[in-house]
Amino acid sequence: MELVSEICARHDYHLLECQPHSDQIRCLVSLQPAQRISNVIQTIKTNSSRECSRQFGLAKPVWAHGFLAKSVGRMRIAAVRKYLEQQAKHHGYDSRVLPPVYRYRASQPVALEAAHASFELNHHLVLATCKRKGVFTSELGRALSDYWLRVATMRGFAIDQISVVPDHVHLLVRIVPKMSIEECALLLLNNGQHFIGKNYPEVLIDAGLEQLWEASAYAGLAVSLRRHYSKRGWVGPNNSDLSGSNCPHYWTENSEIPHTEVCGCFKSGLQKALL
Repeated sequence: MELVSEICARHDYHLLECQPHSDQIRCLVSLQPAQRISNVIQTIKTNSSRECSRQFGLAKPVWAHGFLAKSVGRMRIAAVRKYLEQQAKHHGYDSRVLPPVYRYRASQPVALEAAHASFELNHHLVLATCKRKGVFTSELGRALSDYWLRVATMRGFAIDQISVVPDHVHLLVRIVPKMSIEECALLLLNNGQHFIGKNYPEVLIDAGLEQLWEASAYAGLAVSLRRHYSKRGWVGPNNSDLSGSNCPHYWTENSEIPHTEVCGCFKSGLQKALL
C-alpha cells in the first residue's frame, strides 16, 4: 500500500511489509527505541484517513477505534527465561557457596491495560554497570529488584523476570503502547542509580564509580510462541466487526493497526531519578 509506505517513510518508521485487504491492512513495522507504538498508530491512522477521504471520497474516520499490537522477533520468551535462569552457571558463579546472583520471576504476571488496545509487547533488557565493575551481591540484587518492581507498578509497565550478576542485569519486561522501550530502560537506569546512590553509596565508593550504569542498554524482542500467530496484525475500517475474523488468533472487535517493534542497542545520557 503506497500510501502507508509514504507515511512511514515521512515519519522515519521502517515499514517492512504491508498487505491491504478489503476491510483491513496488515503491517509489519520496525521502530527506533524512542518511538512509541501508540504514536505511530495514531500517525498512520490520521494521515491515511485524511488521504483516503480526499482521494477516494471515504467518510471520516476511515479506521475503527482500537488496535492490536504485538512484538515479533527471533527469540522466544521461553528461551529468554531459560537464559536468565542460567546466569549463575553461565558466568561460573554456581560453584560458589554463596553465589553473588539474585533471580526473580513473577509468580503471577501483572496485567497491563490500555484503552481500545490489545497488545503483547515483550522485551529483553540488559543493563551493564559502569566499566563493568562487579558491584552487585545477591542481597543488593534483591533490594534493587524490589525497588524496580515498585517503580514498574507506579509507571505502568511490568517486570516478569530479573537476573542480577555482579556486573550486569537481565530483565524481561512488558510495556504498554504509550511507552517506548527507551523510556522503560531509562526508568530502570535512573531509578536504579537513585536507589543505590541513596541507600548504598559505599558500593559506588568502594568500586571507584561516580555512576552505577553504563549510559547505554541492550533491548531485544521476546516472542510468546503460545500466542505468536504470524508476523502481521490487522486493521479494520470504520464500524468493522473484526471479532473472530479469519486470522488464527482471536481478538476483539474494531482492532486496528497491529504493530511490531524492533530494537537494538541504544545510548542515552542518565537523567535524574524518574520515580
